[in-house]
Amino acid sequence: MIPSLPLSTTQRRIVWSVRILLALAFGAAGISKLVGVPQMVQVFDAVGFGQWFRYLTGAVEVLGAVLLLVPAAGFFGGLLLTATMVGAVATHLVLIGGNPAPAVVLGLLSAFVVWRLRPVSVKTSREAS
Repeated sequence: MIPSLPLSTTQRRIVWSVRILLALAFGAAGISKLVGVPQMVQVFDAVGFGQWFRYLTGAVEVLGAVLLLVPAAGFFGGLLLTATMVGAVATHLVLIGGNPAPAVVLGLLSAFVVWRLRPVSVKTSREAS
C-alpha cells in the first residue's frame, strides 16, 4: 500500500484548500458545541439524546478538523467527518427537521478529501501510470 495516488501541484492545492476550509468550518462548529452556544443546546435538546451527545459531537468535529490539517492524518480526519455528516443529515431528515443542505455539502467535501487521500495498493498505482 502507498499513501495515495500522486497529485499534480494544482490538485494538491485544491485538496489542501478544501482541507483548510473544512478544518475552519468544523473547528468553529465543534467549538460552538463544546462551549454551549444556546442554539447548539437547543438543537441537541431537539435531538433527544442529552447534552452529552453535544459534547461528543463537538469533540469529534474538533478532532476531525485537527486531523485534516495533519498531512499524514488527513484521510482519517476526512473519514471521521464524512461519517459525522452522514449522521447529521440523517438527524435532520428523521429527528429535527430543518435544512440538511449544509451537512450534505460538508459531507460531500469531506468525502472528496477521503477519496483524494485514499490509500491505494501498489498494483492500482502501477495501473494508473
